[in-house]
Amino acid sequence: MTTRTLITGGLVITAADETHADVLVEDGRIAAIAAPGTQEWTADRVLDATGKYVIPGGVDVHTHMELPFGGTFASDTFETGTRAAAWGGTTTIVDFAVQSKGQSLRAGLDAWYAKADGNCAIDYGFHMILSDVNERTLKEMDLLVEEGISSFKLFTAYPGVFFSDDGQILRAMQKASMNGGMIMMHAENGLAIDVLVEQALQRGETDPRHHGEVRKALLEAEATHRVIKLAQVAGAPVYVVHVSAQEAVAELSRARSEGLPVFGETCPQYLFLSTDNLAEPDFEGAKYVCSTPLRPKEHQAALWRGLRTDDLQVVSTDHCPFCFVGQKELGRGDFSKIPNGMPGVENRMDLLHQAVVDGHLSRRRWIELACAAPARMFGLYGKKGTLAPGADADVVIYDPHAEQVMSAKTHHMNVDYSAYEGKRVTGRVETVLSRGELVIDGREFVGRAGHGAYLARGTSQYLG
Repeated sequence: MTTRTLITGGLVITAADETHADVLVEDGRIAAIAAPGTQEWTADRVLDATGKYVIPGGVDVHTHMELPFGGTFASDTFETGTRAAAWGGTTTIVDFAVQSKGQSLRAGLDAWYAKADGNCAIDYGFHMILSDVNERTLKEMDLLVEEGISSFKLFTAYPGVFFSDDGQILRAMQKASMNGGMIMMHAENGLAIDVLVEQALQRGETDPRHHGEVRKALLEAEATHRVIKLAQVAGAPVYVVHVSAQEAVAELSRARSEGLPVFGETCPQYLFLSTDNLAEPDFEGAKYVCSTPLRPKEHQAALWRGLRTDDLQVVSTDHCPFCFVGQKELGRGDFSKIPNGMPGVENRMDLLHQAVVDGHLSRRRWIELACAAPARMFGLYGKKGTLAPGADADVVIYDPHAEQVMSAKTHHMNVDYSAYEGKRVTGRVETVLSRGELVIDGREFVGRAGHGAYLARGTSQYLG
């Protein structure tokens, strides 16, 4: 049985265009878009978007559902996390499957397939974390690209857990230069940071704010510079995740001005929060411990500028929630034991709309950063990230005038605090379709676990 849905009266916004139009959805895809009243369409269901925006579903290409970290697990499962994503207008996530040291990539990937299968409310794909680069895993990279896992994340941070040395990173980049894969880098000098952590703890500096102080901006910039040079040697593209420091943005800008295929993402926490949050009293600062860390407020201007000039192409969340009670508290008396990560998958689209309201971004740039560019970066564009005939009918009806106050009392993420508690924003998701099926209907969740389908991705559409 096919159902036809007609969305009428809204302002349709994509990265390329904004126009008043009606949108016809059929068989899970966008069938047609036409000027209001020019087509006599019949439909089983009509959604009135008068006075609202009609936008593509958000694409969040950096989430960590159920991630094991520091003796505990991220508190959102694929079920709770994808439901919360839908509430926030995101209809696609790309999560990170983890290769454990000594294991094959396949074993790590299969574990993530099993976690997600039958549990997701929205569509999902995977990147692969490489924590053990060797002859066998380098060969496996080719097989994964063929299977639709076309991006691989390596770390210059977390020695003993995820860390790869420069030689391993170079070898992975050389492999990617041949198979079309995209290397994603967590760029911080983890070996130097570990020295600073040890010295801070010896001095009795144990509070959450010291997490930010030891993970210095210069060590993010140094690692960013280094991975760009390694990528240049390998003849490979590189995508630097969660860029937080103005010095790191400068490294990306310089490389891009030289015409190198170097890309960067930032996250809402770096745009809206700062070291002031890490310094909140009574251990409250632990809520804001993530890596790369929050920076002093003066870094924000460089991040906003990078988003406007396209030196940063993507805003993702790095959603990796840990409850304050029982999880973040593991680091009382030792900031290095605080699980690294923050909740945000539900907040990204709204915070970026607030950036439109505040004059940081245009409406089309909002959609570019949150939907189109992430889809294009990771081989999903055309199917995801835009509203066009033939694209998946991942559609959000967005009320740009509704006001909301962000709070743990009202959010749907499985975590006991909000990083944006009490923040007042303008704009709110009203209705969400995923492949033509209603997931949020007028602020009511009508979706289901298992609707979400696995997405085999192509290679990056930024590399022609």
